[in-house]
Amino acid sequence: MTGTSQDQVALVVMSIAQTVVENEKYFGDLDAVVGDGDFGYSLARGFEKVLEGWDDFDRSDSGAFLKKVGVTITSRMGGTSGPIWGTAFLRAGAAAGDGEIDGATVVAMLRAAVEGIKARGRSDVGDKTLLDTLVPVTDRIEQEVGSGANSAAVVAAAAQTAKSSAEATSDMVARRGRASYTGERSRGSVDAGAMALAVIAEQLSRAWVGRGEPGATTTNENDQGVTL
Repeated sequence: MTGTSQDQVALVVMSIAQTVVENEKYFGDLDAVVGDGDFGYSLARGFEKVLEGWDDFDRSDSGAFLKKVGVTITSRMGGTSGPIWGTAFLRAGAAAGDGEIDGATVVAMLRAAVEGIKARGRSDVGDKTLLDTLVPVTDRIEQEVGSGANSAAVVAAAAQTAKSSAEATSDMVARRGRASYTGERSRGSVDAGAMALAVIAEQLSRAWVGRGEPGATTTNENDQGVTL
């Protein structure tokens, strides 16, 4: 992808926000299988607020921008989603600092988000939560960055890992959240948060390629022409 790291961070946030709002019903339906069904609604309300105030966000400092996004979504998101997703953005923003963001910094930001989610949700990998997608994705990104892959290849690889990891949660028994109350009945359906990250990663990969990353080999049929 061409452009500054600030452009790239803005693209990531915009892709997340648009994907969440557009998939409100789908994410809610996933959550309704063994949860209370409000996941899609809660998530959409938070990122809807981000889209509404997009032109007022100062995106010149990526760390400060991500922290502002975290505060914004927390102010609107209900349930447990607000604290979890808000913490992720706040921790990532703190790890981003105020300079240019390279691959190693991205990995550090994701690791910080993971640790924040673990602490806030008192959860870990294997509990059938979004961590079961986010942690493998972070590991894959670190691997791809270490191999010298360009950013389009890194994002594409992350999307592939996100999909397989989210699908794998179907075999797990939920240990956190309302779904945990259902015990063995939670086995056989994917975790809504884990799958939401997979859908977001797929749409981000499409958007990334659509902005002309050198070396990209896939086409973006759903590029929405966002102005960053």
